[in-house]
Amino acid sequence: MGMGADHGIHILTEEIIDDPSATASLIAEYAKKKEYDLILTGVMSEDLMQGQVGPMIAELLFLPCATSVIDARLLPEEGRVKVEREIEGGEREVLELKLPALLSVQSGINDPRYPALSHLLRAARKGAETISAESLSSQVFRQSVVNMVIPPKDRQGLIIEGSAGEKAKSLEKIFREKGFIRTGD
Repeated sequence: MGMGADHGIHILTEEIIDDPSATASLIAEYAKKKEYDLILTGVMSEDLMQGQVGPMIAELLFLPCATSVIDARLLPEEGRVKVEREIEGGEREVLELKLPALLSVQSGINDPRYPALSHLLRAARKGAETISAESLSSQVFRQSVVNMVIPPKDRQGLIIEGSAGEKAKSLEKIFREKGFIRTGD
């Protein structure tokens, strides 16, 4: 908030939520009571790295959504947002979405400015609004951990000794025995 946000909300839960649908349902339940023109989320969290919460919020709120956004420009007079997003293979795609919309943005989308001391002091006085998850009626858990096991060690590693030439010959022999290299190749 010291960097310019008008308002902050912290949804306080009793326990850690590791289900993206539950996280999305809590945020969507709060957001549907508001009239936001644009909701921004990160592409994925650093802890679970699932990349699902943003698109799930958009689905629950019936909003158009763009993921992996690397550039965004509001076109308020047209009621749209123009975005550039990264797609597979390093390619880029340009889209225009009707507002209200949700964008899940890449971490390097902007260079944040250093906040002024007065903004930091105002943010410290103001603080974020804290609401309990229980006050929001919707919390949908769609996944749970059934079982976790450490995979058994089914093969041993092999350390090849000798000079570089001897190691290469040993490796070639192993590849031929495993069928990775055919005789005559």
